[in-house]
Amino acid sequence: MSTIVDSMAAFGERLRGERRARGWTIDRLAEASAVSRAMISKIERGESSPTAVVLGKLSAALQLSMPELFSPAPGLPVAGLPAIGPGQAGEAPAAGGRRQAAAVRRAADSARWRDPETGYLRRPVSSPAFPAAVTEVTLPAGARVPYPAGAYAFIAQLVWVVSGELTLADGPAVHVLGSGDTFELGEPQAREFRNETADDCRYLVVVVRTATP
Repeated sequence: MSTIVDSMAAFGERLRGERRARGWTIDRLAEASAVSRAMISKIERGESSPTAVVLGKLSAALQLSMPELFSPAPGLPVAGLPAIGPGQAGEAPAAGGRRQAAAVRRAADSARWRDPETGYLRRPVSSPAFPAAVTEVTLPAGARVPYPAGAYAFIAQLVWVVSGELTLADGPAVHVLGSGDTFELGEPQAREFRNETADDCRYLVVVVRTATP
C-alpha cells in the first residue's frame, strides 16, 4: 500500500522555496493567497498540514498547479528520475526535446496525501518529468472541496470519473458525472468538487500547464 504523507516538511520546503524564488515575504504571500501569515509559517516549518482549500489558495497565488506544489524543490530527483527545473511538472517538452527514459512506477512507491479536513486523498500517477500531470483523487462521501478561479488561470485540466459519482460546480453550472464520464474545464472560474453520495468517488485529474508564472 502507498504511504500516506504525514510529515509536511518536504512540502514546507517546497512552499518556502517558491516564495523566496519570487522574492516574496510571508506577508506578501498571505495577502496574495488570503491564507493567514501564521498558517503559512506553520506550513513552511512543517508544523501544520494544509487543507485542500488552503492548497487551492496557495496554488492560485503562486500560479502553480497542485501537482507542481507537491513536486519536490527543483533540482531534486524523484524515485530515481532525473532532476527537473522550475515549472517543469506538467509542462510539455520543447519541440525536438528529448523524452524521459522509460520507467516503471510501482503503486507502493507513490506517496499519497490526505486532506486533514475532508479526508480527500490524492496520489500522483505520473512523475514530475512527464509532460502532463496525472493525479488519482478519492473524494469521500459527503466531502466538498472548493478552489478559487485563480487556481485554473494557467492550466488546462480534464477530469475523468473512474468510479462513483462526482458533482462538479463549474461557476454557476453544476454537472453530475458518473463512472466513465469526463469533463474538460473551460475558462478559469471558481469550482467545487462534491461527493453527494454515500460512497467514495474516485477520479483522475489530468493537468497541462498553458502559461509560465
